[in-house]
Amino acid sequence: LTGVQGLFQLSHQQTFLNQLREITGINDIQVLQQALKDSNGNLELAVAFLTAKNAKVPQLEEATYYQTALPGNDRYISVGSQADTNVIDLTGDDKDDLQRAIALSLEESNRAFRETGITDEEQAISRVLEASIAENKASLKRTHPEVWSDSPNPYDRKRQDNCPVGLKNVGNTCWFSAVIQSLFNLLEFRRLVLNFNPPANAQDLPRNQKEHRNLPFMRELRYLFALLVGSKRKYVDPSRAVEILKDAFKSNDSQQQDVSEFTHKLLDWLEDAFQIKAEEERDGEKPKNPMVELFYGRFLAVGVLEGKKFENTEMFGQYPLQVNGFKDLHECLEAAMIEGEIESLHSENSAKSGQEHWFTELPPVLTFELSRFEFNQALGRPEKIHNKLEFPPILYLDRYMHKNREITRIKRDEIKRLKEYLTVLQQRLERYLSYGSGPKRFPLVDVLQYALEFASSKPVCTSPVDDLGASAPASGTLPPQIPPSTIEQQGPSSSDVPSTSPVQRSVIHKPFTQSRIPPDLPMHPAPRHITEEELSVLEGCLHRWRTEVENDTRDLQESISRIHRTIELMYSDKTMVQVPYRLHAVLVHEGQANAGHYWAYIYDHHQNRWMKYNDISVTKSTWEELERDSFGGYRNASAYCLMYINDKEQYLIQEEFNKETGQILVGMDTLPSDLRDYVKEDNKRFEKELEEWDAELAQKAQQEKLLSQIPRASAFQAGEPEYLEQPSRTDISKHLKEDSVQAINKALAEQEDRGPEAIKLEYTRLLKLAQEDPPPECDYRLRHAIVYFIQNQAPKKIIERTLLEQFGDHNLSFDERCRNIMKVAQAKLEMIKPDEVNMEEYERWHQDYRHFRETTMFLMVGLEFFQKKSYMEALLYLIYAYQNNKELLSKGPYRGHDEELISHYRRECLLKLNEHAAALFESGDDQEVNNGLIIMNELIVPCLPLLLVDEMEEKDIVAVEDMRNRWCSYLGQEMEPNLQEKLTDFLPKLLDCSTEIKGFNDPPKLPSYSTHELCERYARIMLSLSRTPADGR
Repeated sequence: LTGVQGLFQLSHQQTFLNQLREITGINDIQVLQQALKDSNGNLELAVAFLTAKNAKVPQLEEATYYQTALPGNDRYISVGSQADTNVIDLTGDDKDDLQRAIALSLEESNRAFRETGITDEEQAISRVLEASIAENKASLKRTHPEVWSDSPNPYDRKRQDNCPVGLKNVGNTCWFSAVIQSLFNLLEFRRLVLNFNPPANAQDLPRNQKEHRNLPFMRELRYLFALLVGSKRKYVDPSRAVEILKDAFKSNDSQQQDVSEFTHKLLDWLEDAFQIKAEEERDGEKPKNPMVELFYGRFLAVGVLEGKKFENTEMFGQYPLQVNGFKDLHECLEAAMIEGEIESLHSENSAKSGQEHWFTELPPVLTFELSRFEFNQALGRPEKIHNKLEFPPILYLDRYMHKNREITRIKRDEIKRLKEYLTVLQQRLERYLSYGSGPKRFPLVDVLQYALEFASSKPVCTSPVDDLGASAPASGTLPPQIPPSTIEQQGPSSSDVPSTSPVQRSVIHKPFTQSRIPPDLPMHPAPRHITEEELSVLEGCLHRWRTEVENDTRDLQESISRIHRTIELMYSDKTMVQVPYRLHAVLVHEGQANAGHYWAYIYDHHQNRWMKYNDISVTKSTWEELERDSFGGYRNASAYCLMYINDKEQYLIQEEFNKETGQILVGMDTLPSDLRDYVKEDNKRFEKELEEWDAELAQKAQQEKLLSQIPRASAFQAGEPEYLEQPSRTDISKHLKEDSVQAINKALAEQEDRGPEAIKLEYTRLLKLAQEDPPPECDYRLRHAIVYFIQNQAPKKIIERTLLEQFGDHNLSFDERCRNIMKVAQAKLEMIKPDEVNMEEYERWHQDYRHFRETTMFLMVGLEFFQKKSYMEALLYLIYAYQNNKELLSKGPYRGHDEELISHYRRECLLKLNEHAAALFESGDDQEVNNGLIIMNELIVPCLPLLLVDEMEEKDIVAVEDMRNRWCSYLGQEMEPNLQEKLTDFLPKLLDCSTEIKGFNDPPKLPSYSTHELCERYARIMLSLSRTPADGR
């Protein structure tokens, strides 16, 4: 090749070398050049040669990174386009296939090169890492994953008001939900999809494979978008659209897709579908594709290679950015826009090479793909980069525009000069802050201050060991032949400790073992001899030097701050804030390179707030939460894709208006008639579910009512007292019989005829208990329902009726005195009019108290198991204790137990089980590995949503991250293939954990305890906890 083509080829070769160095971590230029030569310029083959000697050559996919799809010479990024060539299987050992594939690759590259001067390999650079990840995933067999099941109660699945609709995770499809929700909330994109009409000539029979695939997908996407607009469901099922995508990806059902890969593929399909429509509707003009208009831009590449300049224009879709080594988005962009020696671009006679990119046309929707994976050469696999990377809510892109390139170059030169000066100042400041020549260094100001304190201390006339001689015993504790100075140099030793009788020890001061300092010993070391004149001169010098150092340090810090501020404001003038892009969506990935979970933060431009879309869960969020989860450096979560929109193009987010009335169209009114009918039919089906559920509940309630009336009727016919027709509290009074008898005996002991006063005395006793503040082990609420009622401010009539039912219980009528009290209580019960006590409310209070006792038993048994280290048994009890207690506390602060205490032991239980399961996995024994994974799948994974549902519980969130990190740490370790397979199958379940709470088994059965037994066992377990205080109590 000669002339311009040869120049381009040299430039592209240099680009390949730079990318190979970055991907593989190999810096030897000869090794990299040899790999490129051996692979005939194919970048993927070169990576394979470099990363493993026995690595199989990556299979050529049906997708090529760039493909000419528009007439003319314009090129643009279009990931996932269908290739017209046959795919050659390179996974076998057939060398002919390999040679044929290389020849085919060269033929395709040369053809594309002749057309545009740009090789397909160069355009595939940013996909090499993803291809490596996909190859690693494909090498492992998967089993069918667990799918979140719907709640049987349709009201749990009902949409609340106009809350956004979520998307159900139908098997590791969080990647789909994150991307679709981000695009759906772009109103212009939503309108394009909803109003898409398939071409008329494609209705009967698709002309090619693209139409056969893309048009059905467009149909399902329209249905899905319509449901997201008008469904009455809290979330909808995207299975039909996902299945079409998965077929195209040729992946197993359980394989998680990469967000950027899926976004490329999705936009490519949509582009093809709209291109078919555009070609049908064109009238002699070049057809316009709305997907291209919306998502694709152009940049100018200006470069110099060995003194020769080149310049060409390219189109781009998602713009890839490297994360490693950069602190914010602007630094990433600066690095992406400049490659090589930038000075060579401005000089005529330079042999250096360099390249600049300048945006000539930005798309309305600008997507940045953050490359958070790097290839670990030692392990032969990709790893995720968790470094922190900041990005702004408003991004000004003026400095990257071609029209501003002259002023930007001037500013870049100024920033470079300032940074060089900044480096010098920081080095000088460091000398002041880390002063000294030894391994330990200190701020110079402190060194001078310490010297001043030493000089100013009261002088001492003796050595620090000489003053001990007078009080030492006759035998002496220091050998006379060793001078004190030698001991000072050697330091204390075992021989320094005197060996004397107890009497002698009492009068000896041992400087190295005794903590009490004698009153005449100086607090600090001090000069041995110093004159007033010497001290005066020294103090003056030290004071002056300290002031000079403080001033120098302050001047340096102020200068550094000024330079930082100048750099920050370099692009803040009016001419450089004319191209604002607002952050629309952030796609977040949590996990490692091989497994993880995706969700999205999307800005609601009309409500001016952030929303978090996490599969079926759609919740309000804040910029602070987005920062925490998206910037990286905190846990394993970080942004993977940023979607910005042109802030001046209001049509992107503008609501639709009725052309006749001028009113805003919302909800179903925005849908075309066919989609409106589709959504109405789906809503009817859901309404039928609600009606059937209501009918089922009504039927159950009627049956329970009939059953509850049977015993009351038979009791009335048998001549029982009338009060038994009303709900009795016999289940409680059987525990209170002893208390009632004691109250009666006490009243009779005071006065023979005061038996009826027993009721009043009992109430006084209970009121006093309710007003006391006992220690945690003495919970008086367990002793009597009335204590619980008083503390929670139950209505007086409910308290009165409860007390009367206690004394009116016929079980107390074993002697004359008790029968008299019983009759009094029954008479007072009969005097209570039906409208004075709301029996439904009365029943609710007693139901709450039973619930409280059950919660106490769950907690007590769970803690007992925990102390016995039976963590599997303890977990279920503590889970039910926490859930029941949370429900109680929602009604009042004294309805339940200390939530933090239960939360702590539930969390500790999970952490200990997680460690146990990990230890079993590490053993490598098949049976133990399986047991460990059973613990994780059946106990821990279902519990994680319980810890994540309340994002204010920071300790729970940290515990979940600790458990996940424990298992993610195995990804970087060598292990047997069967262990790797099991780990890769399990990790998505651990990481892909939404806040949807799955149903557990029935609660464990509780033993029957008397009130005395319950109080005694509760006190015993709480006392044992107080002896070993736990974090969180």
